[in-house]
Amino acid sequence: MLDLKMKQQLASYLENLKTPVELVAYPGQGEASLQLEALIQDIDSLSSNIRVRRDTHADVRRPAMGVRPAAGDTEIRFAGLPLGHEFTSLVLAILHSGGHPMKIDPALIEQIRDLDGELHFETYISLSCQNCPDVVQALNMMAAINPNIRHEMIDGALFQDEVSERNIMAVPSVLLNGAPFSQGRISLQDILQKVDSNAGERRRAQLADKDAFDMLVIGGGPAGASAAIYAARKGIRTGILAERFGGQLMDTVGIENFVSVSKTEGPKLAANLEAHVSSYDVDIMEGQRAHGLSTDQQGLIRVDIGDGMALRSKSVMLATGARWREINVPGEQQYRGKGVAYCPHCDGPLFKGKSVAVIGGGNSGVEAAIDLAGIVEHVTVLEFDNTLRSDEVLQRKANSMANIEFILNAQTTEVLGDGERVTGLRYTDRNSGASHDLALSGIFVQIGLVPNTEFLQGSVALSEHGEVITGDRGETSMPGVFAAGDATTTPYKQIVIAMGDGANAALGAFDYLIRQSVSDAQTDGDQHQAA
Repeated sequence: MLDLKMKQQLASYLENLKTPVELVAYPGQGEASLQLEALIQDIDSLSSNIRVRRDTHADVRRPAMGVRPAAGDTEIRFAGLPLGHEFTSLVLAILHSGGHPMKIDPALIEQIRDLDGELHFETYISLSCQNCPDVVQALNMMAAINPNIRHEMIDGALFQDEVSERNIMAVPSVLLNGAPFSQGRISLQDILQKVDSNAGERRRAQLADKDAFDMLVIGGGPAGASAAIYAARKGIRTGILAERFGGQLMDTVGIENFVSVSKTEGPKLAANLEAHVSSYDVDIMEGQRAHGLSTDQQGLIRVDIGDGMALRSKSVMLATGARWREINVPGEQQYRGKGVAYCPHCDGPLFKGKSVAVIGGGNSGVEAAIDLAGIVEHVTVLEFDNTLRSDEVLQRKANSMANIEFILNAQTTEVLGDGERVTGLRYTDRNSGASHDLALSGIFVQIGLVPNTEFLQGSVALSEHGEVITGDRGETSMPGVFAAGDATTTPYKQIVIAMGDGANAALGAFDYLIRQSVSDAQTDGDQHQAA
């Protein structure tokens, strides 16, 4: 099942097992079951600390496998074949069940251990989803720590009847005790905040007690990570405030234009960035959003984080990035996650054998169509303009695929649905003015990006497109506030450019801090002489 190289790598990881781990096989029918049993046998052959048991009697999803400490009463379950992006989730589940320490804050471990009540989580995923492993791994850790918590990963592509019955239209989708809990990427801290009624208050209090930073970076993407590294290397007190570390990298699958790395994946690059940042004395505060900027009476920049709480810093770096642009038509919000999607890699497998549309004929749109064409029955690409804006090589590839159709001069006007899920869309032919309906099961929106700068209205100067206006050194219109990356007026939105922007702006901010300290010292000296 596993090739020789992967076996060698896995064997080295399994050397970290401190106690025996039991793999429970729940066999089913078909090729997937045979592959799962082969995978279990491969793992079993790599370590004396692995034990295998087959269970043909338990009333569970099949095929599936359970991971449990041989001497414990916890079990992490994988329904389906945990390969692709979820292979790492499987490896970590084995290591954590075997006593290998988890790389999370000890306070979080204690918080998980103290949770009361029975919590049964089920997470529907696709093996091509790059956001799913973060959710799966967070819930797996909770299940490994607290025996009252159970978690099962479910491959939506393999359990199509369940996906249809439970109306799962996007991944990751998490259910708690049979009821919808969350959809999309969610951090361990956010999960705990939802199940622990006191978590949010404790978390905000911890943030409010922090001393003022020299530089506070808002955003954890490439620009923010680069800025934090360059700031920390200067020996100044540095913090990062971010909803999720990695930013839009977490929604990016293939990266083939990052200088010095021929090919990588977004989540992998994000993990490398976080490891690099963590090697310095940087205070990383995930799961938090900035709500506004102001200057306090001491001349410090105040970053509002909600509920009257705030962080303070001598300088602030804005690296909030951008998000997928929405089409803003009736039905889009109603059916978001119910057929309207923005990540073809994540949600594409849920539409196997169905007809879908891609809105947008740029590079992202045509790439999405090509990826989806191998999964779905038919892809219709709708482009607003009279020509496609994508690269010629992508157009040639798409035109060579029999199940991709292009409609030009098409303005999407409405998302159609039955109240539960998408059933189609309505568009207007911009040449004739005629309105047309397309019967569809899914709609993938790929029309560019919009900067995450709404909270900056009235504090820093923004362009007509909502981008932060910056100078040569990343400075903004607000003293002490700098900006970098996709949230700014930089003309090209690329990972490598965002990183360079972050480094440039961090150096600009450091120069500002030096000049401010000299100015303050001169002022103090003048006042002393006058006295």
